[in-house]
Amino acid sequence: MNTIPAILAISFLLTGAGHFAFAQYDDKLAVLETSQGQIVMEFFPEDAPNHVANFAELAESGFYDGTLFHRIIPGFMIQGGDPNTIDGDPRTWGTGGPETTVAAEFNTIKHDRGIVSMARSADPNSAGSQFFIVHQNSNFLDQQYTVFGRIVTEESFETLDKIASVETGAGDAPVNPEQVRILSASITERSDMTGLMHLVQPERTAPVPDANQNQLYENPELGITFSAPPGWLLQQPEKIDEDSPDVVAVGPKTGLVNPVITLTVRDTNAMTFDEIVQEKKQTLDEMTPTAGFEILSLEESTIQGKETLTILAAGTFQANGQSLPVKFKEIVIYDSEKSYTLSYANDQDNFESQLSSFDDSVDAFVIHGTEDESTSEGGGCLIATAAFGSELAPQVQLLREIRDSKVINTDSGAAFMTGFNHLYYSFSPAIADLQRQNPLFKDAVKLAITPMLSSLSLLNYAEIDSEYDILGYGLAIIVLNIGMYVVAPAIVICRIRR
Repeated sequence: MNTIPAILAISFLLTGAGHFAFAQYDDKLAVLETSQGQIVMEFFPEDAPNHVANFAELAESGFYDGTLFHRIIPGFMIQGGDPNTIDGDPRTWGTGGPETTVAAEFNTIKHDRGIVSMARSADPNSAGSQFFIVHQNSNFLDQQYTVFGRIVTEESFETLDKIASVETGAGDAPVNPEQVRILSASITERSDMTGLMHLVQPERTAPVPDANQNQLYENPELGITFSAPPGWLLQQPEKIDEDSPDVVAVGPKTGLVNPVITLTVRDTNAMTFDEIVQEKKQTLDEMTPTAGFEILSLEESTIQGKETLTILAAGTFQANGQSLPVKFKEIVIYDSEKSYTLSYANDQDNFESQLSSFDDSVDAFVIHGTEDESTSEGGGCLIATAAFGSELAPQVQLLREIRDSKVINTDSGAAFMTGFNHLYYSFSPAIADLQRQNPLFKDAVKLAITPMLSSLSLLNYAEIDSEYDILGYGLAIIVLNIGMYVVAPAIVICRIRR
């Protein structure tokens, strides 16, 4: 509970705010005349139609004329498009934009060098006028920000490098603003431009999850699978102390605050469940005297066979001189060595609107046990333990992405994974422990699972659009593995005996 005010203050580094109807811009290019040279951009209207239309509308209206690239980080990106940078106080740079916003259109295009993407706040649907051009590959931004274009001339890349190399000061702002000013922005026909580069299709990640599917986040180090509502910003912030969250999901703002779901993992330090409950009650009692704070309910139960404390509370908190009536639901799941706290916070008027999303996250939450070989707790996933630190690790990560983007997006695939996980984790932790104790046994397991991992990787090339597809490919993979692990050895053994 005492971490919630800090969570509500979390905002992402890239800010902005636009919403216009869909328009096709396949044959249109944006031309930015800057102090350092020209930047020519092509659009991706099929991937981000509303963002493309929004940017083109602003450019044609003269909105960008005179603005700066106000945030410059060489090796990362250059950010511009804030009207406050025309003649406003530098302290307001990065906070301006139009009155309208554009809903997120996260897509599969990677944030590679030259990509143009839309800046926003912690609210996924807050993009407006601010945009950034990627200076060097920054794929940690993939599917978190909306890519809507890329630069397409040699001069554009030269200009990008020039802007990225100017001297900067506090807040990554340019020391000499006139060096990085956008003199004008316009939209022109592709046929009217010369010197365009012949670029291949942009590199893409695995397909994004269905818009109505929860986002799954798996962390082997924490030993958990966490689920966030579709469209929410899912991130793993820096761990400040044991009470700070390990995973944060921030939803679109519909009231006074953005709804927030967090997961905090703590060591129990040999405390019993009753002691954890008493500690929590003491913390709540200390907060009760604060203005308007009220404990609505405390209930002890079980989740996944583990002792659980559920807390419902409400209070009024001060932020930026404003009183915010906020409501919380917190669920503490106790394990012998760790406790897992799932929290949901929203303003009181909108609390019920996202409560079912939080309940879905709780229902989908799974504790696997850590997969890091260096852990003293043991257990975990035998496949990940065998692959840890080896050439198989990227392949295991690819299989996780295939599972999340293809398999579990169908009813039959999700049902299979649920049953498989129950069976798999009934014996996997014991084998994982043996691998940590015996390096030779680990190498044997790694050798044994290599054919299976290779066969599962074939799903990366399969087009799965229906239940029939996942059933067909799934059965084919199962038959293939039966052939490799049962039929082929049986044939070899029979021939040896003969």
